[in-house]
Amino acid sequence: MKQYRQKQRRGFNKRFRFSAWLSRHAQVLFASLGRLWQRPLGSLMTLLVLGIAIALPMGLHLLVNNLQQLADQWDSGASISVFLKRNTDDQAIESLIAALKAQDSISEVRHITPTQALDEFRRQSDFSSALELLDENPLPHVLQIYPRNADISTEELQNFLENLEKHREVELALADLQWVERFQAITRIIQRIALVLALLLSLAVLLIIGNTIRLEIQGRRDEIEIIKLVGGSNAFIRRPFLYEGFWYGLFGSLIALGLILLSALALREPVSHLASLYQSRFVLSGLALTTILGVIGASILLGVLGAWIAVHQHLGEMEPD
Repeated sequence: MKQYRQKQRRGFNKRFRFSAWLSRHAQVLFASLGRLWQRPLGSLMTLLVLGIAIALPMGLHLLVNNLQQLADQWDSGASISVFLKRNTDDQAIESLIAALKAQDSISEVRHITPTQALDEFRRQSDFSSALELLDENPLPHVLQIYPRNADISTEELQNFLENLEKHREVELALADLQWVERFQAITRIIQRIALVLALLLSLAVLLIIGNTIRLEIQGRRDEIEIIKLVGGSNAFIRRPFLYEGFWYGLFGSLIALGLILLSALALREPVSHLASLYQSRFVLSGLALTTILGVIGASILLGVLGAWIAVHQHLGEMEPD
C-alpha cells in the first residue's frame, strides 16, 4: 500500500511539474506577444520587411510551378505534323492512318483535309479576301500524330520522324517538341534562381530578426543584469527573446502569404484572358498546403534561430557589477 502511494505521489509530482512548465512557457509566449504589441509601429515595419523578404522566393516558386504546369499541358498536347504528298489518293491515306493507329507508340492520329486546313487558316488570319483569288487549294493532307509517350526524348523523336518519312505517302514530318524543351530549360534556370534567392533571403531574414532581438536585448540590459543578480539563469533570460523570434517568424510568413495571395488574385484574370487567346484552359494555380506549412515552419525556425544567435552572442557580455 505504501509503495502504491509513493508511486501515485511521484506520478502526481511529474504531472504537476509538467503542468507548471507548460504554464510558464505559455505565460512567456503571450508576454512576448504583448511586448510586440506595445511598440506597434516598429514591430509592423519589421514584419513588413520580413514579409517581403519571405514573399520574393515564394513568388518565384509559384511562378516555376505554374510554368511547369503550362509545360506539362504543352507536352500532353504536343504532336507530330505529317504532310502528305499532293498526289496521294484517299485509299492510300486511309491505309496509312490504319497502319499508324496500329502502332503501340502512337496514341492518336487526326486527319486534317486540305479543305479543313484552309477553313481554319481563313478563320485565324486576315487573308480571307486573298484566299478567294486562289484557283485551287494549295494545302496538302496533314496527319496530326500524338505519341503515346509524352516524355519522349529528342533522340527517340528523331528516330520516330525518320520512320514516318519512310512511308511513300509522306512528304515531310515535323515535331513541335523542341521549343517545349527550350521552355523547360528556361524553367529550370528560373527554379535555380528561386533556390539561390531563397537561400540569400533566408540569411536576410535571419539577420533582420537577429538585429531586432539584439536591439531589444540592449534596451533591456538593466533588467537582464538585475535578473542575473538575483540568480536568474541564462535559459530563463533567453526564453522570452526566443518566443519573440517565434512571433516574428510566424507573422512574417503570414504577411508573405497574404502578399502572394493578393498578387495571385491580381494576376489571375489577365493570365486567364491571355490563355484564352491561345485556346488554352490554363488557370493560374496557388500554393499547395504543404508549401504553405513548409514556409510557415521554415520562417518560425529562422526566427527562433536568429533570436538564439543574438541572445547567445550578447547575453554573456551582460554580467552584473
